[in-house]
Amino acid sequence: MQIDYYPFINRVMSTFRLKDRLSQPIPEGHFFEKPFITVTREPGGGGAPIAHRLGERLNFRVRDESIVDEVAKSTKKRKAIIKEIDEKGRTYVDDVIHSVLNPEYVDGNRYIKELSRVILTFAHQGNCIILGRGANFITPFARGLHVNIVAPYDVRVKRAMKYEGFNEEKAKEVIARVQKEREEFVKTYFKKDAKKSNAYDLTLNTTHYSIDEAVDVIMLAFRRKFPAFTRLKASLLGK
Repeated sequence: MQIDYYPFINRVMSTFRLKDRLSQPIPEGHFFEKPFITVTREPGGGGAPIAHRLGERLNFRVRDESIVDEVAKSTKKRKAIIKEIDEKGRTYVDDVIHSVLNPEYVDGNRYIKELSRVILTFAHQGNCIILGRGANFITPFARGLHVNIVAPYDVRVKRAMKYEGFNEEKAKEVIARVQKEREEFVKTYFKKDAKKSNAYDLTLNTTHYSIDEAVDVIMLAFRRKFPAFTRLKASLLGK
């Protein structure tokens, strides 16, 4: 039995009226020019280090672990419980079985409502980079830059071996599992295909880019989409 979670997301958006407010046209010179960036990433593509370096360059907070922290706080559950279900798809049967076996379990309805609320709140605050969790499908497209970090499978396997210390078999197993979990998460909760290119402003193949070079490309796209942000930042710094 499949459950359509998307109505819960819409309900959260309506309750907080964040998406409506963020979608309104804003005068270019208005101080609300505090956009956000979402970063979707293939395992081994380099999305996390790129997001953190981008955050340093823009002076943006990277929202990754803090998303889990806030969902755990709002559901009054241990962080370990939320991490166990973070970015993973679930079925109705999964929810029933786990809720019976584990009294601390958070069902899909409650999880997606709280996750959507947390991500929309961060997006509304602006000046942040939201890593994963289908944030590009939750947040208003016009108010953020939505980036997808990818690389060919062989490249990602070699990176997992180099940077994580995995042997080839383990690297392939981890990449396959994590990629499947993230794709099923998006499909389950948002009824979307995470691989669709039109879900992003920019899809960046990092095969031939260093972290800093990838950040340069993203910053160029960011400034093209939000030119007023550059002028505002310069004025605040007295440049």
